[in-house]
Amino acid sequence: MAFSPFKFLQEVRTETAKVTWPSRRETMITTIMVFVMVALASIFFFFADQIIRIFITFLLSH
Repeated sequence: MAFSPFKFLQEVRTETAKVTWPSRRETMITTIMVFVMVALASIFFFFADQIIRIFITFLLSH
């Protein structure tokens, strides 16, 4: 099977034209949502880690 770089690039261009790109507003909203979820997850894991630390310290001190 022969490989044609020119044909490949034509197919890539054709497929790229079919993509529905998000608007600037959609991209900004999605980015903000990601940052909010990262902040919430980091707060959750911080408190979970602190609770586990207290529990392990309690177990090891007795």
